[in-house]
Amino acid sequence: MTIKDKVVLISGAGKGAGAALARTLAYKGARVAANDISPVNVVEVVNDVVRKGGNAQAFIADIAKKVAVQALLKEVEETFGGIDVLISHAAVKPTDSLLNMDEWDWQRTLDVNLTGAFLMTQSMGRMMRERGGGTIINIVDPVDGEEKMKGAYFSSMAGLMELTRQTELELGQLGIQVHLVMNTSEAEVDDLVINILA
Repeated sequence: MTIKDKVVLISGAGKGAGAALARTLAYKGARVAANDISPVNVVEVVNDVVRKGGNAQAFIADIAKKVAVQALLKEVEETFGGIDVLISHAAVKPTDSLLNMDEWDWQRTLDVNLTGAFLMTQSMGRMMRERGGGTIINIVDPVDGEEKMKGAYFSSMAGLMELTRQTELELGQLGIQVHLVMNTSEAEVDDLVINILA
């Protein structure tokens, strides 16, 4: 299967590497389901893709909530006929210090960045198991020791790296490929994902 044949669901597709991937993969012929919690940016990304001849549609959902994830996957399946690739990019990045951070901000960071990826992986993994395979890609920002005021964010990224490793161990035997992509730049993420899917 080439990139052109794939249905790719990208969470957090409204900005950053997620938006760049939505554009790049759609221009290469993938059918892109672009997810974000708000329509503000992701609709603009999708409209841009469609104007340039790509195939993409926006799906608004909070992937930190299980019911919303299940409804999202069902909607994408009904729209495109299935899902071949899941790319988890959704993330929030609070910048308060750990001593000043509100508990809600800490919990929301873990909910979106880690629990959201788990919920998407679990539901997609079950669907891919039934279909006999698929690809899951988790995008992680590298933890830089010089970064400050991002303790909650980098704690969630460390968890996501371990979740990815465990997912690879459990799902690999089911014919599901699981990959970790480090987000050092949008261009590099594009290249790495394209190589994985080629």
